[in-house]
Amino acid sequence: MTPGGAAARQDGPGPAAGVAVVTTVRGRAEHLARQRRLLATGPAVRHVVVGMGERPATGGVGPPTRVLTVPAPGPLPLATARNAGARAALDDGAGLLVFLDVDCLPGPELIARYAAAAAREPGGLLCGPVTFLPEGVRPEQDLPRHTDPHPARPAPPDGALLVEPRRELFWSLSFAVTAAAWDGTGGFCEDYAGYGAEDTDFALSCGLRLYWVGGAHAYHQHHRPARTDPARVAEIVGNAHRFRDRWGWWPMADWLRELHGRGAVEFAPDRGVLRRR
Repeated sequence: MTPGGAAARQDGPGPAAGVAVVTTVRGRAEHLARQRRLLATGPAVRHVVVGMGERPATGGVGPPTRVLTVPAPGPLPLATARNAGARAALDDGAGLLVFLDVDCLPGPELIARYAAAAAREPGGLLCGPVTFLPEGVRPEQDLPRHTDPHPARPAPPDGALLVEPRRELFWSLSFAVTAAAWDGTGGFCEDYAGYGAEDTDFALSCGLRLYWVGGAHAYHQHHRPARTDPARVAEIVGNAHRFRDRWGWWPMADWLRELHGRGAVEFAPDRGVLRRR
């Protein structure tokens, strides 16, 4: 499907070169407001905010902003929304796209570290470490003192770049790509609907070498994991089947085993079985 083809509405000031931060959102107004306040304290960026089935509130403190909406009559169109945000940022002349989930807060060096990494590896898919914050931590507090990157992903020293051959480790919480590199990827596959697997698919299909960027820390604001929501189970199962049809193996295996253990799905990968209970 055409990346960004579903964009329904957009507004904002005229073109601005440099770094564009792309954030997709439905609900989570408080998370978005905190993210925007921190973005406003760092290097100059343009914020492209893509509402899925809603017009997000972007008043108050924040960087210069462009707002889009994409239709969302069913499961959240995460792939479509990211593609629409990237297209808008490129139309405005951005040279570097930083994708940051709405529940993630930028560390004080995130933009600078991504920009430096992009200058060194302009054709790379650049990922920074993510710390999952305990409940109650607020951005007004000293975020760096809470730095504790998720152990399932590498966290190289500050300023270092680490090549990652395991593309399945890519996650879309926080990553960056130059405009020129994005143009060659085709964007996220919009056949995925709702939660899960679209980011792993992108890492496999984009043709870019994956790097971990030391010091490009993001901080995930505490909330209940989406996969624990019973309404998300059908989305996860459907996307896992889409992925397996495209690539021949099951993504999100740890999550699927967790859901199997909770009785939400039957998952027997040796027999090719995944279905909701």
